[in-house]
Amino acid sequence: MNEKVLKTLEYNKIIDQLVEYASCEEAKKRCQELRPITDKALIEQQQLQVKDALTRLFKSGNLSFSGLHNIHDSLKRLEIGASLNTRELLRICSLLEVAKRAKTFSRSERSDIPDDSLTSFFSDIEPLTPLYDEIRRCILSEDEIADDASSTLRGIRKSMRGMNDKIRNQMNSMINNTTTRGYLQDTVITMRDGRFCLPVKAEFKSQVSGMIHDQSSTGSTLFIEPLAVVNLNNELKELMLKEQEEIEVILANLSNLVGNFSEQLASDYAILAELDFIFAKAFLAKSYNGVAPTFNEEGRIKIMKGRHPLLDPKKVVPIDVRLGEDFKLLIVTGPNTGGKTVSLKTVGLLTLMGQAGLHIPASERSELAIFEEVFADIGDEQSIEQSLSTFSSHMTNIIRILKHADDRSLVLFDELCAGTDPTEGAALAISILSKLHLYGSHVMATTHYSELKVYALSTPGVENACCEFNVETLSPTYRLLIGIPGKSNAFAISQKLGLSQDLIEDAKGRISESDENFEDLLSDLEASRVTIEKERAEIQSYKTEIETLKKKLEEKQERLDNSRDKILREANEQAMNILKEAKDAADETIRNFNKYGKGTAPMSEMEKERTKIRNKMSETEKKLAGSKKTANVNHKVPKNLRIGDKVKVISMNLNGTVHTLPNAKGELFVQMGILRSQVKLNDLILLEEETSPASKKFNKSGAGKIKISKSSSVSTEINLIGKTTDEAIALLDKYLDDAYLAHLPSVRIVHGKGTGALRSAVQSHLKRCKYVKSYHLGEFGEGDAGVTIAEFES
Repeated sequence: MNEKVLKTLEYNKIIDQLVEYASCEEAKKRCQELRPITDKALIEQQQLQVKDALTRLFKSGNLSFSGLHNIHDSLKRLEIGASLNTRELLRICSLLEVAKRAKTFSRSERSDIPDDSLTSFFSDIEPLTPLYDEIRRCILSEDEIADDASSTLRGIRKSMRGMNDKIRNQMNSMINNTTTRGYLQDTVITMRDGRFCLPVKAEFKSQVSGMIHDQSSTGSTLFIEPLAVVNLNNELKELMLKEQEEIEVILANLSNLVGNFSEQLASDYAILAELDFIFAKAFLAKSYNGVAPTFNEEGRIKIMKGRHPLLDPKKVVPIDVRLGEDFKLLIVTGPNTGGKTVSLKTVGLLTLMGQAGLHIPASERSELAIFEEVFADIGDEQSIEQSLSTFSSHMTNIIRILKHADDRSLVLFDELCAGTDPTEGAALAISILSKLHLYGSHVMATTHYSELKVYALSTPGVENACCEFNVETLSPTYRLLIGIPGKSNAFAISQKLGLSQDLIEDAKGRISESDENFEDLLSDLEASRVTIEKERAEIQSYKTEIETLKKKLEEKQERLDNSRDKILREANEQAMNILKEAKDAADETIRNFNKYGKGTAPMSEMEKERTKIRNKMSETEKKLAGSKKTANVNHKVPKNLRIGDKVKVISMNLNGTVHTLPNAKGELFVQMGILRSQVKLNDLILLEEETSPASKKFNKSGAGKIKISKSSSVSTEINLIGKTTDEAIALLDKYLDDAYLAHLPSVRIVHGKGTGALRSAVQSHLKRCKYVKSYHLGEFGEGDAGVTIAEFES
């Protein structure tokens, strides 16, 4: 891409923003050198990396590369055997700290996140924790080595502290001496050239024996090292030299240790610099809510809700732009300050950003074409130095564009051929556009010329567009409308601003009839468009309302269905409980009568049993009566019932068939599946006969639902071990009834081996059951002789 277009479309300002997000010098340099490319695979790879970096930022928080320094010079010094200083070692330590931070960042993500384009970068980072810990242990800052860096250094510094104490004690004794104190300018101990001195008044220098190291600027004070501490100072100096030698040994050892990891350190720096560059692009995309566009090499541009990244996101109006599919040349018209130039720059800048691997501020599914060159003639091109007018400067630029443009070029013109005679300018603009159209170039041009609107209407592959303008408020909406030519609105704006009507009418009379008709046509088109958009908005509002009502209706229907199912389920459970209670009562009565079967039963005991059953029936009758009272009394009581009519028993919420006609009390028997019950006539609703076979097939009676519920609750096995024969037979009889009603094909009866008495009793009972087709002892793996398998009649 030519540098001129990068400046014209303000691409460099985007790069300046990008540089601010990078941390290390290498990443900043790469940001500054970032330029659009034309390799589709490479563009898509870079876009994917930025997208994956954004995903990681949203899921794991920010990642900082602060502290990442270029260590190439230090590594080269290690190669030739030199030692590193504390600053260089701390920079390496800082690099390892960034590596550790990046490694932790990648591990903080959930394990279920699949690998992405950045996984290999993070996995190749090696924090070298032992090296980092060793450097941190030995070096506290650029000017301080830790005492524990080595045992020798610790010993030297201990001796130095002892020597310091000796010197200070000696000099403090001199300061505290009343005679000597009178010779001193100040009662303090100072350092000169690494040696302890006293500030002595110049006139008393002969009174304090020692070596003069320095004097004050006025000459009134001499800094004298007393003879008493000269030897001590000499010993301290020797310790300081030993300390420096030991520090050099420590740095040499650390340098050798770093040299062992030089390849990994170089690799870490290269990876972290690359990640810094990628995440800088991700941070930039995050700042303007950018997305990764899709790319094609067929010249299709489809920007959806595109925004210029340098404008205030709270004020910028998104635009939709299409180019390269149905048409390759788009002519944008409309009044000044309507957003034409911004639309032009948005298309050009987003194209450059996309081809540079940067996300664009647009909505998902936006599409960009890959162009070999982007040309732009935008803004004031006047050159005083070259004595060129605005028109001449623009024309010079246009001539250059015509020389280099081809079918892989995007060309942007702002106010094409403006600044000259309108008639000649319009003719020249049409010729230029026709030539570029012949080349197959993708062109977007803004203009005020009406002739270009007609050219777009009459030329295949050329389309009109306009930037919407609200005449009522005299303000642009900045919306780009493709397919509609724009009006200059000069008369309407002037009238709104207060220009007298006679001047406006006079001006209208001076334009040709064809131009006036054309402007009227544009006005009609604009009015039609506004009407259509309003109707479309109303239709969309109605659609939304219908969807909402439909959703509410479905939710209501779902609640009704759930309520109905719950009522049926509770009714079926009640019916099952009634059957169970009746069966239990019958079983208990039979057992009691069998108990008295061989002898004469006492009448009192027999009467007790009868009374118990009668009381049970009374309780049940009361419950049913209570249910009947709560039933719907407003239903229509059926008349002229016939045997076989389909009815619904309200109190039991079950469907059945009339089995007998009503007696004088209005009572009759209704068969509900296997349940036959006497009910009141006013407790019935006559059901209409089902006409369609399909409805008969799929309609389920209450009895059918009882069987379904029973089937879901009856086990395929009963365990009778530990029961007496009477208890076992009673349980088995009830279980077989339930299993048969639930349509189980076979059941497994566990009676154990033992003496064989329980097995014989079970098989004797099975032999008497009419609905048991066959039975046999369990085979190997089924329980052998301890189990009997019974199969029912189908």
